[in-house]
Amino acid sequence: MLSSALKQSLGLALVMAALAGCTSTSTVDGTGNAGTTGADTDTSTESTVSTGSAGDSGLTTRGGQMEESAPAIDTVFYFEFDKSLLNAQSRAALTAHAAQLKSSPRSIRLEGHADERGTREYNMALGERRAKSVRDFLVLQGVDSSMIETISYGEEYPAMRGSSESSYAKNRRVELK
Repeated sequence: MLSSALKQSLGLALVMAALAGCTSTSTVDGTGNAGTTGADTDTSTESTVSTGSAGDSGLTTRGGQMEESAPAIDTVFYFEFDKSLLNAQSRAALTAHAAQLKSSPRSIRLEGHADERGTREYNMALGERRAKSVRDFLVLQGVDSSMIETISYGEEYPAMRGSSESSYAKNRRVELK
């Protein structure tokens, strides 16, 4: 089991890798000196640079040395209209989450949501079914059920406002927090 300090260090390294990959670009001036442009202007020698996108191998460099880091895993899982069944992409991401939670247990909260169609009561029940669907999948993968809290917000906290299908699709979700 990893210590709390090690977990925090790994988490910080992942955040820094994501920020470094997204907010800075390296430039070389006429003298051969490398500089940075954009939001990242830190000139320290201890930096983290991502060597690929979120779906790649997860290798990063720190101070010139290669390190293994976990690739980003989806934490929002989308559902079809009026359904609480997990799609293949969600199951794959949840399998990765389950592996992490088994090796490094922590409490999580699953927040179920629905789009605005239907009554408030129906959407609360649908959000709960969706959250429980995710919970049940994680438990089947070996995650301790006592570490999982489920809650339904129904249609109350939309991810995207609007009455279009694209808005509805973004609101039919479960968020892992």
